[in-house]
Amino acid sequence: MRFGRHEPELTREQVLQALRDVEDPELRRSIVDLDMVRDVRVQDGHVRVEAVLTIGGCPLREVILQSIRDRVAQLPGVRSVDVHLGVMSPEERQTLIAKLRGAEGTAPSPFLGPHSSVRVLAVASGKGGVGKSTVTANLAVALAQAGSRVGVLDADVYGFSIPRMLGIEGRPTVIDQMIIPLERWGVRAVSMGMLVDRDEAVIWRGPMLHKALITFITEVHWGDVDTLLLDLPPGTGDVSITVAQQLPQAEMLVVTTPQQAAVEVAARAARMAGKVNLKVAGVIENMSYLEGPEPVAVFGEGGGQALADRLGVPLLARIPLDPRICEAGDAGEPVVVRYPDSAGARAFREAARRLRAARVS
Repeated sequence: MRFGRHEPELTREQVLQALRDVEDPELRRSIVDLDMVRDVRVQDGHVRVEAVLTIGGCPLREVILQSIRDRVAQLPGVRSVDVHLGVMSPEERQTLIAKLRGAEGTAPSPFLGPHSSVRVLAVASGKGGVGKSTVTANLAVALAQAGSRVGVLDADVYGFSIPRMLGIEGRPTVIDQMIIPLERWGVRAVSMGMLVDRDEAVIWRGPMLHKALITFITEVHWGDVDTLLLDLPPGTGDVSITVAQQLPQAEMLVVTTPQQAAVEVAARAARMAGKVNLKVAGVIENMSYLEGPEPVAVFGEGGGQALADRLGVPLLARIPLDPRICEAGDAGEPVVVRYPDSAGARAFREAARRLRAARVS
């Protein structure tokens, strides 16, 4: 008489445990923890999984479907995997939103509370044309490369450029008025440029602008970000005031070029920060010099350091005037990604390092 060794029979609990490794690509949480798995049936090695998507027409439907199949197929004893995807009911979506936002759904954004651990950095310039959005995009990616969990809120509703500079395509998923930011290079981002065509002009008066910003601040699910960068429009008007009112713990990063005219305008942005009780975290001088055997100060020199001294804050970096920075931004690959060994990339990484060090200290 021969006795064979038999594999233990696969159980429903083993399948559910395996599915905890499958994350919703947008929400970055386990589909089991998000109650997206409705049922699991196992019989003679044949597994049927019934799961639900957050919304109909989910753009990542096939990704979730394949992830479930691949993970279950790895289990010993599995002969076949059948996955059926449905859609959450309105009640299930409300339960999901409450779970994502915390107890009772009362914390719509992780950085609104007075005791929030999320660092909010508003990147301001006072005037246009100094490369504020370029600084925001590259600094965000540099922070992510250094290990921070980063979000970017493009608060320049009229002159949005963050989607292009980060190379982000498509529109964010909206779950019952909760917006899921898009992600690239380890940075989550939301922008008016993701909600309208890139060539479309946004023609709004102040109240509509204020409402859009409130929506971005309160209705976007940022997840577990520890640093949020806001790309502010030029000037010290409506947007800056709204940011100060809604995010009183925010700090400001002032971007300037070396020339005195830019420094004077940037100083006004810093003065505005002081009037609304926003701390200035530092100054970044952009277009500081043209690289060569002997660096050329095309726009003068010393303005960034003079402004930092005047404000009593550090000069975090001097970014060179390098055509590759513009080229990389237009291509949707920030210079810290496209040309990581360039002087510009090194300067952005140094600014990120100093910001992280200041947070720790």
